[in-house]
Amino acid sequence: MLARRLARPALLLVALLVAACGGAPASGAPAASTAASSLPATGAPATTPPTPTALTVGLGYIPSVQFAPFYLADQAGYYRDAGLTVTFQNKIDPDLVTLVGQGSIDIGLADGTSVIPAVSQGIPVQYIATIYRDFPSIVFAKATSGITSAADLKGRKIGIPGRYGSSWVMLQALLGSAGLKATDVQIIEYPTYGQGAAVQQGAVDAATGFFNNEPVQLKLAGFNPVILHVDSIVALPGPGLISSKTTLSTKGAAITAFVAATLRAMSDIAANPTLGLDATIKVVPELAADRAAQAAILNATITAWKGTAANAPAMGTIDIAGWTASAAFMTTLGLVANPVKVEDLVRSDMLPH
Repeated sequence: MLARRLARPALLLVALLVAACGGAPASGAPAASTAASSLPATGAPATTPPTPTALTVGLGYIPSVQFAPFYLADQAGYYRDAGLTVTFQNKIDPDLVTLVGQGSIDIGLADGTSVIPAVSQGIPVQYIATIYRDFPSIVFAKATSGITSAADLKGRKIGIPGRYGSSWVMLQALLGSAGLKATDVQIIEYPTYGQGAAVQQGAVDAATGFFNNEPVQLKLAGFNPVILHVDSIVALPGPGLISSKTTLSTKGAAITAFVAATLRAMSDIAANPTLGLDATIKVVPELAADRAAQAAILNATITAWKGTAANAPAMGTIDIAGWTASAAFMTTLGLVANPVKVEDLVRSDMLPH
């Protein structure tokens, strides 16, 4: 999921995860005497509810439907019932990984391809739950461009937010599969994530993006999209939840509860997407003006959560073999400063059992 770098559909909306809220106790009951109020009906001393654990959670660059599970889990009270108070922040992926490693943010939603080089550079983060089972970064173009394979990208103008994160790794993998390098194409950078609009306007021939966002927007604009996936080349890990080793040690129980509550919300939305759309609109009311487009983006996002492979495991499951292959592949690209072991990158004991 995961540098990211997710842009709003007005610019190019991106979509993902869920939040929840709860009810307040009824008021107006008659007041009990001071003496009686200190004791429950059994006569035993009253107990003070445990203090909720506060967690700061870093999501993508801009609030969007892609974060529907976090919004729903918050609004439906899943986090509250798990003894948590959750605060959301929005950061681009490279900043997010560093802040999680420093402990400034407890949990982040980040690309697996950002975690691997970060850990190799000594940033103490680990990936604890998969959110996107299918790697969402792709290269897309209009069907009229004549681009149908990676080989067709040679000499073309390709839009990209920057030379970092999952889109950059994916692009190099795609080009490499056709015997090409980044120097064989014209890279046009769009730091404000305007590459999707650039494709629509013909400013570039193709661009990197997410299959649950930019191609959806392109189709809604009346163009037939062509999508080039990297999955058949290397099984790069998609965005998922990360935390620092220190935070996992000091807040392990709270993070385990957070993961379970978030995955519960994901399952709820997969069964009834309207729940996720409504929860997102409560956070970003202006998205209500483009509800049909947001619904299309969310449906594509749900597909990415579930994965398209047959007999896919439960949501959240971490593909250890895929992580091993990805670390090896990124090493061949020169993106891994020092050798890393898969046990340094991921841990699965925070997942529901």
